[in-house]
Amino acid sequence: MGIGTGSEELDFKSTNGYAALVVAILALGFGIWAFMRFNPLLGIGSLTVFLFVAKGLYMLQPNQAALMLLFGDYRGTDYNTGLRWANPFMSTKKISLRLRNFNSELLKVNDKRGNPIEIASAVVWRVHDTARAVLDIDDYEAYVPIQAEAAIRHLASEFSYDTQEDEHAELTLRGGGDVLIGKLKAELSERLQKAGLAVEDARLTHLAYAPEIAGAMLRRQQADAVISARKQIVLGAVSMVEMALDGLKSRGIVELDDERRAAMVSNLLVVLCAETEVQPVINAGTLHP
Repeated sequence: MGIGTGSEELDFKSTNGYAALVVAILALGFGIWAFMRFNPLLGIGSLTVFLFVAKGLYMLQPNQAALMLLFGDYRGTDYNTGLRWANPFMSTKKISLRLRNFNSELLKVNDKRGNPIEIASAVVWRVHDTARAVLDIDDYEAYVPIQAEAAIRHLASEFSYDTQEDEHAELTLRGGGDVLIGKLKAELSERLQKAGLAVEDARLTHLAYAPEIAGAMLRRQQADAVISARKQIVLGAVSMVEMALDGLKSRGIVELDDERRAAMVSNLLVVLCAETEVQPVINAGTLHP
């Protein structure tokens, strides 16, 4: 393996451990019998065989692998579950292949527009390449939190919090949805695959403005909501006034000059756009003074 290149995982073929266990038991029994028959040399030989065979036994659980090293030289990874046997001079390093969950701490970062926000995520990962995870990385379990935090910070700095901050943004942290999650998973996968780790899932668990600006941003959102609602009310009121004037004119109910038309429009808009209930005033006089 050259400098800067990753380790290549090899498949290790171990032997059925149950057969080796039978040999070990027979050697132990024969050694005890030889000592009892006052044949110590034969007994020592049998016990030596027992120790040699027994030292090579190891057990692998489901979703567990064993990295096999012979005097520091990597010989392969054993994925066979159950009781196994290999060269007793080999050292075995067991590695869990099960899914693991990492919940990041609450991070305070700046979004694309420089606003301080709080963000956190949950990452589901597992060991994919045992050779890279053990031989290329000093501590792959400590590698995940650091790289996950770096990926989250980079993602947050690329996008605005929402469209209120950036009206021209096609993708925001708040409204990104599955597209944003896909970008997070892609960046995490790129960072972790160097260590032989695979990202199964990644989700944002917390996203909010930082406390120092949360109050101001909330008031801004409320003001924007009020303006939007008022805009809809005014558009609806104008349409209703237009319908009323057209109906009066088409049916010939009353003819209004420009001054009376303006007064009627003003009164109708007040009635339709007012927040409180409007009290009508009945004109008992003539149409013109």
